[in-house]
Amino acid sequence: MNPLNPSAPPRSPASPLVAASRLAEAPWGDTVIDVRSPGEYAEDRVPGAINCPVLDDDERARVGTLYKQVGPFEARRIGGALAARNIARHVEGRFQDHPRQWAPLVYCWRGGQRSRAFVHVLREIGWRAVQLEGGYRAFRRLVIDALGELPGRLSFRVLSGRTGCGKSRLLGVLASEGHQVLDLEALAAHRGSVLGNLPDVPQPAQKAFESALWDRLRGFDPSRPVFVEAESRRIGVLHLPDALIARMRAAPVLTIEADLSVRTALLLDEYRHLVIDTPRLHAQLDCLRHLHGHDTLAAWRALAEAGRWDEFVAALLEQHYDPAYDRSMFRNYGAEGDRGPRVRLQAGDEAQLRAAARQLAGLGDKVAA
Repeated sequence: MNPLNPSAPPRSPASPLVAASRLAEAPWGDTVIDVRSPGEYAEDRVPGAINCPVLDDDERARVGTLYKQVGPFEARRIGGALAARNIARHVEGRFQDHPRQWAPLVYCWRGGQRSRAFVHVLREIGWRAVQLEGGYRAFRRLVIDALGELPGRLSFRVLSGRTGCGKSRLLGVLASEGHQVLDLEALAAHRGSVLGNLPDVPQPAQKAFESALWDRLRGFDPSRPVFVEAESRRIGVLHLPDALIARMRAAPVLTIEADLSVRTALLLDEYRHLVIDTPRLHAQLDCLRHLHGHDTLAAWRALAEAGRWDEFVAALLEQHYDPAYDRSMFRNYGAEGDRGPRVRLQAGDEAQLRAAARQLAGLGDKVAA
């Protein structure tokens, strides 16, 4: 009998431990609970997990210091009291209205005391809580192994084209029409160029990026093509897994073309935040000084300060982005980047984007993987 809930049904004699491999199932269970500290959770977590810390960052540091300087017993005495109060707060707050059938999965750093204590309390109440065997470390090993193996199962179609030709928007249209899309720049929170930082949106940690990437890759149907934008090994400060890069570079390339005026208009729309914040724009342009010199940067700045934005963007494309992109495509995708089927984007409006996306989808079905 459950002393905290005498009316609860008998519990299953099965172990409450669940192997990390079960996380590859989509979706898993009712709720995934990360009981690590907020700092640990912020760096990376199982996708979709909620944070219910057994110890917050300061408490964890305090208990760790006690363990080293005083001893294990004192650390457990203080830590146990803190953990009991925090677990009670989560039960009384976040889980108060959960039904008897609720079956959460709980994990901590390595499947130790924090998650075990949390699961014990939830199971004593009568919920069917289980503990992730090996904790976050086991999940992390799962992600690393899967990122080396999952790309090889998939058939990619790589969208190439000079900066501003609408590749990211076309990926969005393809996704809205039911096609499989891997938007790496969205996962990386970066547009992949020197001006690519998103306003007020920091890039995730490398581990968090890899977990999000694993979550996307595992959901794809291997029998259907996956559309992805041509990328180098790095997006901002984040690095793509070797197996994914290798698979992309071996994939068919679909090239998007657009007139300079179309590309200029699309870029001005996407980078509106830099038009509004010219000091930030100038600071980011300074990163190009070693490539183009003082005089070229001064000319670009003069165009921006005069509000001649079309000329500014056109100059930046012709003098920096186009040569850089052409070199990158040749280096990373070789001659295939020049030979692939081509689709012309006539304008940046919704109708033209949808027309171009449908052409890409048709080509994606025809080209050999």
